[in-house]
Amino acid sequence: MAAFAAATAAMTTLAVTPAHAAAGFTVSGSQILDANGNAFVMRGVNHAHTWYPDKLSSLADIKALGANTVRVVLSSGDRWTRNDASDVTGVIDRCKANRLICVLEVHDTTGYGEDSAATTLDRAVDYWISIRSALAGQERYVILDIGNEPYGNTATAGWITDTENAITRLRAAGFEHSIMVDAPNWGQDWSFTMRDNAASVFATDPRRNTIFSIHMYGVFDTAAEITDYLGRFRAAGLPIVIGEFGYNHSDGDPDEDTIMATAQAQGIGYLGWSWSGNGGGVEYLDLITDFDATRLTPWGERLFHGPDGIRATSREATVYGTPPSSPPGRTCTATYAITGQWTGGFQGAVTVQAGTAPISAWTVAWTWPDGQRFTNSWNAAVTTSGGSVTARSLSYNASLPAGGSTSWGFTAAWTGANTAPAPTCTAS
Repeated sequence: MAAFAAATAAMTTLAVTPAHAAAGFTVSGSQILDANGNAFVMRGVNHAHTWYPDKLSSLADIKALGANTVRVVLSSGDRWTRNDASDVTGVIDRCKANRLICVLEVHDTTGYGEDSAATTLDRAVDYWISIRSALAGQERYVILDIGNEPYGNTATAGWITDTENAITRLRAAGFEHSIMVDAPNWGQDWSFTMRDNAASVFATDPRRNTIFSIHMYGVFDTAAEITDYLGRFRAAGLPIVIGEFGYNHSDGDPDEDTIMATAQAQGIGYLGWSWSGNGGGVEYLDLITDFDATRLTPWGERLFHGPDGIRATSREATVYGTPPSSPPGRTCTATYAITGQWTGGFQGAVTVQAGTAPISAWTVAWTWPDGQRFTNSWNAAVTTSGGSVTARSLSYNASLPAGGSTSWGFTAAWTGANTAPAPTCTAS
């Protein structure tokens, strides 16, 4: 991978009010808005569906760990087995069932111009048009990433025209979705081709509804490179997301702490690569081991549980409304207990018990009374917002028979007082 070059040009600031009302996601300046007009910040992961079509159940585990978005790998059939309209419908339905926003991408374009097996963005558009029946009417839940890393490091200037033509063709074919475009240079844009031409590319979209995606691996190994790149999109009023990133890579050591902290501070979405199933020497990028959500890798622990991680910062898209309440007859209770305490810290356990009917999932919530804060948790997908705590069941402990129980645990910090909260439990 070539070294990260010095910045050579500034973006042109562009007014980016959507040109038309949309049925789904839109952009307004650097913000992404959901179909209800509320700001939406992606917090999620990539899932290699096209290579592991039998692992769609992973979406439930991804949601249980707190994600609000999943970027799904598809194939146009040019390089791998084609995902047809029926299959894509199944993916979208599973995303919606798990209240996830679904970013769909064609992976066959990866490294075009440098990898002889890669196909063009034009072929990717052919694919999207061919499966439009699966996508029409799903604008509230689906974002289209035209093609993954659509240029390698060769002749990257071609990315500009090819991307503009792809956007134009999709709009002419009637697609109203938010469109995402990946950068060249294997997604890392060290040539600044996307950065310096983003305003003109955005202007080719008659709906003004294009989102730019940068992939951050070894090129982005210093805080200065990360903050400068993302900051230029913010200053230009253009929407940017981190469509892929890792905590290590063959081309260098990304600064994942700065990537996540900057994304959180600036309201920028991020999607970690990737859930499970990596090969070819980058197995360390697996977030979980062998598709087992109970076996988080070091990278998975960092992304889901670490500072500025998914559990602490993810917020569900408002298109899914408020979380459902317990159906009639399905109830649960939550019992909170401190199991050990020391100066400045303590360990706790929460027991969830089903009522007189079986339950298929549970959610426990409370507000800390004395400013306590989690340092770790297990056997539940925990998210926090200030003093508010929400803990959701995982795939392996969600279903309980009538009267059955399970427990999850945590460690936390406290100062001054450590009054127990009053948890509530909601079942489905």
